[in-house]
Amino acid sequence: MIWNDVDAGRILDTIRQAAEPSSHLLILEQVVPEEDLSIPARISPPRIIDINMMVMCGGKERTAPEWTGLLNAHGFTLEAITATPSPISIIQARLR
Repeated sequence: MIWNDVDAGRILDTIRQAAEPSSHLLILEQVVPEEDLSIPARISPPRIIDINMMVMCGGKERTAPEWTGLLNAHGFTLEAITATPSPISIIQARLR
């Protein structure tokens, strides 16, 4: 399920409250590349999936800066995003 920012924030808050101070968080999720959206021909498949998620589910895919902001707002610091051979990346964060 793709969560909107409010629901994703609630999940992150619950994880933060339950986590030990030395805990790290791993999120397996697609990270939407930042791109020039003024050129429609350049809209990537991940961006199309993002638009579909907003329309169908009220959720969204996120860019790296959006992940940074969401994690920061809920007590985490983004440490790394690691691409995998699949569309899914590994997002690593730690408690602040």
